[in-house]
Amino acid sequence: MKKFLIIIAFGLLSSGINGQEGLKLGLQAGLPFNDFNDAVSVVLGIETGYMFAINEYFDLGISASYIIGIPETFQAGPIQIDYPTMQFLPLAASLRIWPSNSFSFGGEVGQAFGLNEGNDGGFYYRPMIGYLLGPMTEINLSYTGINQDIANWNTVTLGVLHTFSF
Repeated sequence: MKKFLIIIAFGLLSSGINGQEGLKLGLQAGLPFNDFNDAVSVVLGIETGYMFAINEYFDLGISASYIIGIPETFQAGPIQIDYPTMQFLPLAASLRIWPSNSFSFGGEVGQAFGLNEGNDGGFYYRPMIGYLLGPMTEINLSYTGINQDIANWNTVTLGVLHTFSF
């Protein structure tokens, strides 16, 4: 998977596409469910990437994110349970399809590296839909999945993404 992402990144960067879309920066917040619903209360993330406009309807790019799951703390009498903070660094290839000027759908696929102790990461995927609020700012709704060996990380997030053209 790592070799696949490196090949895609170098291929996109060296292809000489003239209609480059630009650098993207975004923030996201959401809620976990399934395996981490009891251990994590809220999910926050920051993302960056670079998108290339292949044509009027398709964008391809690369993306890197930092995702943190803020842990729950439970107290029952004298016993307190502190869950660890979950942290991931996903590296992915991105695809966006623009059926209209203001609406998009697509996703990211790659590898999420676990940053906290005991977290090996796993296969990362993030389908999303987006709506442009202005010429360069988008609000999006996404589902994030990270398939780990022991448990699966599943979240629903709402995000804001801004693209900088150069």
